[in-house]
Amino acid sequence: MSETKRGSGSYPIKTIVVLIQENRSFDHTLGWFKELNREIDGVTKSDLKFNPVLSSDLNRHNVVFGDQSQYVDLNPGHSIRDIYEQVFGKPWDSSHPDPNPGPATMSGFAQNAERKMKGMSSAVMNGFKPDALPVYKELVQNFAICDRWFASVPGATQPNRLFVHSATSHGATSNDRILLVEGFPQKTIFESLDEAGFTFGIYYQSVPTNLFFRNMRKLKYLTHFHDYGLQFKKDCKEGKLPNYVVVEQRWFDLLLNPANDDHPSHDVSEGQKLVKEVYEALRSSPQWNEILFIITYDEHGGFYDHVPTPVDGVPNPDGILGAPPYHFEFNRLGVRVPAFFISPWIEPGTVLHRPNGPYPRSQYEHSSIPATVKKIFKLKDFLTKRDSWAGTFESVITRDSPRQDCPATLSNPMKMRATVAKENAELSDFQEDIVIVAAGLKGDYNNEELIHKLCKETCVTDASKYVTNAFEKFLEESRKARERGYDENDIVYCVDDNDDHRHGVKPPPSQSEASQATIPKPKTRSSFFSKLFSCFVCRD
Repeated sequence: MSETKRGSGSYPIKTIVVLIQENRSFDHTLGWFKELNREIDGVTKSDLKFNPVLSSDLNRHNVVFGDQSQYVDLNPGHSIRDIYEQVFGKPWDSSHPDPNPGPATMSGFAQNAERKMKGMSSAVMNGFKPDALPVYKELVQNFAICDRWFASVPGATQPNRLFVHSATSHGATSNDRILLVEGFPQKTIFESLDEAGFTFGIYYQSVPTNLFFRNMRKLKYLTHFHDYGLQFKKDCKEGKLPNYVVVEQRWFDLLLNPANDDHPSHDVSEGQKLVKEVYEALRSSPQWNEILFIITYDEHGGFYDHVPTPVDGVPNPDGILGAPPYHFEFNRLGVRVPAFFISPWIEPGTVLHRPNGPYPRSQYEHSSIPATVKKIFKLKDFLTKRDSWAGTFESVITRDSPRQDCPATLSNPMKMRATVAKENAELSDFQEDIVIVAAGLKGDYNNEELIHKLCKETCVTDASKYVTNAFEKFLEESRKARERGYDENDIVYCVDDNDDHRHGVKPPPSQSEASQATIPKPKTRSSFFSKLFSCFVCRD
């Protein structure tokens, strides 16, 4: 474990810790916290928010936003098509496309939910009372939140998570199988830190999704991936956390290890436990007085929010457009999501609103993380036009000395789900993304039948077994490659032992080759785990 590099300039922060949870909007999670702090742009009983069930309904039957959220079993719509309707109040019309129809009315959440499933608007149009989220309640009272932090893309999980560390999704607005297998090629904040001599570490509890990035699969970076359960608390206790820390969650909901990423239908209390555990480990660390801990959510997950999504002045990060039929120009943001800033250098009850630049219409969004990392650590270059535009949040550090009254522990959350984890559930879109990445790592990217089975005909339990096996195989072969003296910029690719070219040195399939592939409907349900695999090394 590399120790933290000193000398990040005038800022007292030497370690930035990032945790990105899943699929909850600001109002759904923190809207009713306005009763704790009137500075928060949330909701109150005296100023109720609502959505019409149908925008064309002349009688205006409205669904009022309430405070009765507990366990949410449903998974509301959050594709780019769904979000268009939620934000603009009208469905996407393929025959008359209008990608930017004007101001965001935030009036289509209930309508979209009812289109998905009758009665779903009740889940979408409700938020949590502060007492239902006791860990967040204490963090709101003791540290800072931002009430104008937006998802980078009005789309699903994958593109927004890419923006967090690279300020672009390389044109992805949803699942892009080819790039998941090959790895997204853009430069990341991890590389910028490494080039400047700073350290980073990714603490994973399942397959680390930062392997979505192609460069993070290089041999030289694999030593930066650490098992959360084995290493995180140890590094906190010994004061060995690196400069940039990413905590990744359990993505698959299992009986013995329930998912703790907050994605519906996962129990939010498990996410609360994770935040509590991370906070308390950081709080007890000798590095505490040098830490800034950031928590946010990748996207809103289809849940209501009343603050209009910014649709003007947002720069395309790299000139790449989204895939048809939307051809998204990356010129507007996603829905508002929660964001927390935790450090002994922050005054209790702080609320960040709009940023002060760097441009008149700059906003806080996921690219604000690499932009702020660049500023605090005095890195040389921005990653894209988006992080050069995004607001930075170093202004949340206002004290001349660290506080001594930060709570040592946080409250214990109460279980919300009355039932057990749904191990036989179908996979979410994001879980499918993880399976496809695992297939790329393990060498199954040409096995269309297997990938179809894993994504569409298997359950959470089997998918979790597969991705764990794939990641362990990838790590094992990568360690062997390092021991054999391969170049640190090489990437190991596993291939099927039955492949006639298994001993060749070649990259994963090119985009042109993979784009011609289709997923045939499988005829059998044979075991996914009966194959043996070997690996080869690709020199990047």
